[in-house]
Amino acid sequence: MDKLEGMRTFVRVAEAGSFTKAAETLNVSKTTVTQLVQQLEANLRIKLLNRTTRKVNLTTAGAAYYERVVRLLAELDDIENNIFSDATAPRGLLRVDVPSPFANIILVPALPEFHARFPEIQLDIGASDRKVDLIGDNVDCVVRGGEIEDGSLVARRVADLQLGVYAAPSYLDQAGTPVHPDDLHGPGHRIVHYRWQNGLPYAMEKAGERVKVAGRYFVAIDDGNAYLTAGLAGLGALWLPQYMARAHVASGALVPLFTDWRIEPMPLHVAYPPDRYVRKQLRVFIDWIIELAARHELQRH
Repeated sequence: MDKLEGMRTFVRVAEAGSFTKAAETLNVSKTTVTQLVQQLEANLRIKLLNRTTRKVNLTTAGAAYYERVVRLLAELDDIENNIFSDATAPRGLLRVDVPSPFANIILVPALPEFHARFPEIQLDIGASDRKVDLIGDNVDCVVRGGEIEDGSLVARRVADLQLGVYAAPSYLDQAGTPVHPDDLHGPGHRIVHYRWQNGLPYAMEKAGERVKVAGRYFVAIDDGNAYLTAGLAGLGALWLPQYMARAHVASGALVPLFTDWRIEPMPLHVAYPPDRYVRKQLRVFIDWIIELAARHELQRH
């Protein structure tokens, strides 16, 4: 058997938790995937996977084997990159997931520059605000705002996002302009609620006073772009990172509120699984994200 192919297939099955899903990502048949893993197990004379009708799980021996093999395969990829390409030209596939507003405003417009700098890197980008299972979804890294609650991930803090409260002129014409954050609790006001895993409200401080605004809402949204659109449509006040609001404030589509109040910045992280060798393409991507954050004045931590 081709042991290297068997090892790569085993890793994909372990990460996908499914022979079928692994076959889809490898673009081969489920039978081929099953045979390669069975041949690897026979060659090693150990059982690597427990198979059930719903899920494929690693055995104790399989977990130990996976931990070593995933590093070995990544190191082999890195060796090949160094031998067959210039040291400054990493190559290969990188799967990342980033928040949709960050993708639209910052990352995607800069991709031509990234491609010119690293033409041998192929990016598969998920643009969403969903919680991603890096192992199960076979994602190399995520860019996320807020604290990284999963202690099993390596998280690198790349910036602090400055936050503000904003509303559309149409909303202020209808509801009036609030002077104090507590005014948003009044019967004539509402917020756009963001269904984020860390939730709202954000604490606001001024001269020793600290308040949290929950407020009533007409709509709750779990996507950053749709959340912004709801605010622009006058559906309520909203909390935004400044990079999302900047252009709309300049055009007059959004009005800043409570500018003399301080909101704790939102950390921006790049996170990746700790048991994966940090390949060259991941290292340069993280460095590039830090560069973009500085360029857009997201205020480095």
